[in-house]
Amino acid sequence: MKKQFFLLAALVGMSAGAMAQKKGFDYKFYGQVRTDVFYNTRSNSETVDGLFYMYPKDVNPDADGNDLNDRGNNGFYVLYTRLGVDVNGPVLGDKVKTSAKVEVDFRGSGTTYSLVRIRHAYFNLTWNRSALLVGQTWHPLYGDVAPEILNLNMGAPYQPFSRAPQIRYRFSTPHFGLTAAAIGQSQYLSVGPSSDVPGTTGTAKSQNYLKNSMVPEFYLGLDYKGKGLIAGVGAHVSSMTPRTQSVYHDQTYKVSERVTGVSAEAHVKYTHGLWLVAAKSVLGSNLTQTSTVGGYGVTSTDERTGEQEYTPLRVSHTWMNVMYGRKWRGGLFGGYLKNLGAKDEVSGLIGTGTNLDQLTTATAELTYNLPHWKFGAEYSWIAAWYGSNDTKGKVVDTHQVDNHRFVLTALFQF
Repeated sequence: MKKQFFLLAALVGMSAGAMAQKKGFDYKFYGQVRTDVFYNTRSNSETVDGLFYMYPKDVNPDADGNDLNDRGNNGFYVLYTRLGVDVNGPVLGDKVKTSAKVEVDFRGSGTTYSLVRIRHAYFNLTWNRSALLVGQTWHPLYGDVAPEILNLNMGAPYQPFSRAPQIRYRFSTPHFGLTAAAIGQSQYLSVGPSSDVPGTTGTAKSQNYLKNSMVPEFYLGLDYKGKGLIAGVGAHVSSMTPRTQSVYHDQTYKVSERVTGVSAEAHVKYTHGLWLVAAKSVLGSNLTQTSTVGGYGVTSTDERTGEQEYTPLRVSHTWMNVMYGRKWRGGLFGGYLKNLGAKDEVSGLIGTGTNLDQLTTATAELTYNLPHWKFGAEYSWIAAWYGSNDTKGKVVDTHQVDNHRFVLTALFQF
């Protein structure tokens, strides 16, 4: 870990030195050393060995009826230590300003931790009131409005969380901004049937579902910006190909399948003095690539080839965040998620958390902030309601499980 850190720092430092010698280039080197300690009272759906938290797991009884998931756990990690460089380049042509960003952390990928991972890597061209970004950065559904909390999930699964390769165009006036983007998938992937992912069973996360569709995700959004205020709306469309072949009646057939989801979101953030108030609401359709729950179900099956038709599950997720203070800064976060089911009758549900009816979170935190330093503590209560699916994918006959999560964080920023 230390060798990787110092090697990367040396490489970035040498690169920065080389850029400084080039006419028209300027750079800013930055980073953080971050430690996180957490404790849960229950087993949870999570990634990064618990650092990226989602929600408590359902009851899993053993032979005696004891709940195997009713047990606590904890962790202590420095994986989100981070290094980055911002570059301002020479003017392209007569008026196009150029810039770029490269940022990495040590989260790794999949279940492999403590390895260097790209967070952001893009170049940006700006001219007049336009800006064109090409590369990997925050998914437009994450956007410019996100909760200010210590948990590294940044509000997921209520807040869409993903960084994705994209081509993004923005047009800005003093008060309005228009965003249009075509988006791919890299580190945050859609969930689909494992029959199109060799070597897996059940469901899997893969780039194949979007790649085989030949169509990227699309986003279109409009924002209003005033003094201390951001308010806007956005629409997102994704069209996936769950399978390219089926095995049916012991025969293999080439199939042409597609599931299309249309999602909408609204967001607002207001800052005044020591206060911050922010909120976002998303009506999502098959947004599993953005670290939330949902998916889709089968509506019909061809009796000869096994080719299937699908419809997405609809999930409503909303959060609100209130913060106050500067040196001592405290705040509250609340989130609510509801599975609304599908518009048609479905079977064979594919996705994440498809048996989750409702999810709610209440969080309180306090941080102590100094120049270059932050120390914080956060408590969250999370309740999940599980049950069985009806004919339209809604969850009925529910029961509740709870988790209490405690987080301690220390950051040195440079």
